[in-house]
Amino acid sequence: MSIFFTETPASSPAAIQLRGQRRGCRKEPLLTICAQCAIILPVMRIIRGIKNLAGRLPNPVLTLGNFDGVHLGHQAIFKKVVERAKETGGTSMAFTFEPHPLKVLAPERSPMLLNTFHGKMKLIEATGLQVVVCADFNRQFADQNPEDFARDVLVNKIGVKEVFVGYDYAFGKGREGSIESLKKMGQTHGFSLGVVDAVQVDGEVVSSSLVREYVSSGRVDDVHKLLGRFYAIEGNVVHGASRGHTLGFPTANIHTPNELLPAYGVYAVLAHVGSHTIQGVTSIGVRPTFGGGPVSIEVFLFDFHHDIYGKHMEVSFIKRLRKEEKFPNPEALVQQMHKDVVNAKLALDNPLK
Repeated sequence: MSIFFTETPASSPAAIQLRGQRRGCRKEPLLTICAQCAIILPVMRIIRGIKNLAGRLPNPVLTLGNFDGVHLGHQAIFKKVVERAKETGGTSMAFTFEPHPLKVLAPERSPMLLNTFHGKMKLIEATGLQVVVCADFNRQFADQNPEDFARDVLVNKIGVKEVFVGYDYAFGKGREGSIESLKKMGQTHGFSLGVVDAVQVDGEVVSSSLVREYVSSGRVDDVHKLLGRFYAIEGNVVHGASRGHTLGFPTANIHTPNELLPAYGVYAVLAHVGSHTIQGVTSIGVRPTFGGGPVSIEVFLFDFHHDIYGKHMEVSFIKRLRKEEKFPNPEALVQQMHKDVVNAKLALDNPLK
């Protein structure tokens, strides 16, 4: 067995991964040893493309969906899948697609996604799921008849034994496959179907659309109720105009692949860089005090003086402090920035209040 040193979401950056020499044909589970606590943790296997499904896994218990946001509704489904797999000695699995179906079928109606693929996989892995099969979503895949998909992929390729879906699940060409039709297919092909009820928070059904609505309006503290965690984006630290340094607030400028940013404004945040978690303030917007420009994400980190250019950073949004404003001069902006730091520290001392 080969040993690789590699960063994984289940461990510290100094984690040790133990894996078979060929990932596609690995039979033993991939494990991570946390260098800090020496606990052995399973690492989720990701299979990209149906063609790479080689050999059947034991008693697959599977869910299907896009899972954008990995919100509490999705987590309830994953929890059920993981529990049933443990009870039956089976394999907990999710079947998803990349890119998002609407990016192929109707790009003009495609939503701004809550996660990058990498971010979504990290979040799914944290639920304890063992395997994700990610199909390449294209026109040919979209044109599949629901019955053909169930027979050819779920049964013949995966050998599924149990399927769990959300209360509003539909699949196949034109979303013709319903929960009722999937149940009938299961009766024909020998798998059972379980439907997981909607999760409600404050009287509203938790959905990816609702999460997007909250994020895009800056309601990041309310988003926590829907996700069970704070909304986060990730990216690399890049060089900016160094204006923050001139003003006495040196900032890390983030270039992110995330599609959906919180509304323009100033936020109390937690930034994660390597093994460090640092409190800070993030400004998202177009810098109107300085004449405007492209959208920027600038993070001022409290009491942190390391060189992090080129490093990967994840920024978790804890509370929106104020909207973006145009100040009459840089001095007025600096005065407000001092207030923002004080308010951010208060918010970070009581992050869920």
